[in-house]
Amino acid sequence: MLDPEKKRTVVNRLKSIEGHIRGIERMVEEDVYCMDILNQIKAVQQALERVSALTLENHLNTCVTAAIRSENPVEKERVFTEILDVFKAAGKL
Repeated sequence: MLDPEKKRTVVNRLKSIEGHIRGIERMVEEDVYCMDILNQIKAVQQALERVSALTLENHLNTCVTAAIRSENPVEKERVFTEILDVFKAAGKL
């Protein structure tokens, strides 16, 4: 769970991304130059990466830390597997 400040930051970033996506949609509808559209798409991808990084940082500092400190080996294994699965799915491993 995100603390209130981080939650506000993530929600604000997502709202900004949403606005940019609507802008890209308008650009496509208006037949804007393809490279301009691609540049906007790249900016949205980078913004989503920042949201992902904030969320991962929070997860590592809360859920994963709690699992590692617990005496439950099943819980420890579960959080490690979750993180590895996310990175594998993203092609980062």
